[in-house]
Parts: sequence; structure tokens; C-alpha cells
Amino acid sequence: MPTRRTSPSGDRGTAASRTRERILEAAVAEFGAKGYAGARTAGIAERAGVNQQLISYYFGGKQGLLEELRRRWQRTEASIAARDGSFDESVAAYLNAMFDRPDWARLVIWQALGDCPFTDAEEGERHLEAQRARLTESVARIRERQRAGEVTDAVEPEFALLIAYAVAFAPIAMPQFVQELLGGDPLSPPVRDRLHDQLIKLLGAAGD
Repeated sequence: MPTRRTSPSGDRGTAASRTRERILEAAVAEFGAKGYAGARTAGIAERAGVNQQLISYYFGGKQGLLEELRRRWQRTEASIAARDGSFDESVAAYLNAMFDRPDWARLVIWQALGDCPFTDAEEGERHLEAQRARLTESVARIRERQRAGEVTDAVEPEFALLIAYAVAFAPIAMPQFVQELLGGDPLSPPVRDRLHDQLIKLLGAAGD
């Protein structure tokens, strides 16, 4: 049987897709390290090993890159933890997301600090509304877990969620503190396991 060959147009499409992915991966690293304001398309192109003009060709520039990364993170965030998973599983899933994608986590922190601009005020408001909706849903899920006896009711559900976020982002936002307090690489598996165990002890119903 003759070997099936990919058409030249298919080869070009695959190459273009790979180039786009390399650029996006480089952009996450560059934005995470320097923030949107400090990042340069030349630096992103150098990380990706591509011509700088390809960033404009595929994404329209630095802002287009940021918008595509924002859309991807929103999809990723929505799928981090299973809706019917236990509290233990949810905590583990969020910690894994932070530890396995540190550049993405840094980008989220920069955005929270107001460093990731939107193309217009209307788009920014849509993003804020979506964020409020996600947080409202997360608080409601914590409240459900409290009623089910899975999460301690000694603290308000909003505060429980805030504690979980603070601990999950701590190795990214405050690596020196985490290293001094817990020892070792802030992004190492032992630190991840320790944060997970302590969060469960602190917020789990058994901690009452």
C-alpha cells in the first residue's frame, strides 16, 4: 500500500499552528516575567525563535497576544476542578494548576495588579462581569460544602475561598517567603503537598 503523504497545504497549516503555539508559550513566559508593560515583542520573538513580524501577522501585535492568552486561561480555569469533585480534589487541582503553570499564574497576578490592559472599556467590563460570576459561583460551592459538612463553617465562605487563593498563589507571588518559611524550592512537590495538607486541615470540617 503506498504511503499516504500530507499535502503541502497541510504541511503549511501544521507548521503555522506550531509557530503560533511557540509564540503563545513564549508570550506567557515573557508576560509572566515582566508584565504586559515591561514585555517586548522582540523578547517574545527571541524566546519563540521566530521573526518578530510573525507576531503581528498571527496576532496583530502584543495586545492581540494578551487577548488570546486571556481567552485560553479562562477556558483552562473553567476546567481546573470537576464540578462534582470533593473539596480535597478541588484544592489539589488548583494547586496543580498553579505549580504546573507558573508563568500562567504570574500572568494572572499581573492582571490582578492592573497591568494587563483591555482594548476598550466595554471589553474590560465584560471581563470583570465574568470574573464576578466565577467568584460568586465559587463562593456558592464553598457554602454548599459547608452545609454538607465538608468544609468548616467557622469562617465565612468568602474568606475560605480567599485563603485558598492566597495559599495557592503564594509560591508564585511570594517565593522568598515560602522558601524561608517552608524550606526548599517553592515550586517543589514537597511544598505543593504540604500546602495541600495544611489547607485541608485548616478549612476542612475536621478542623473544627
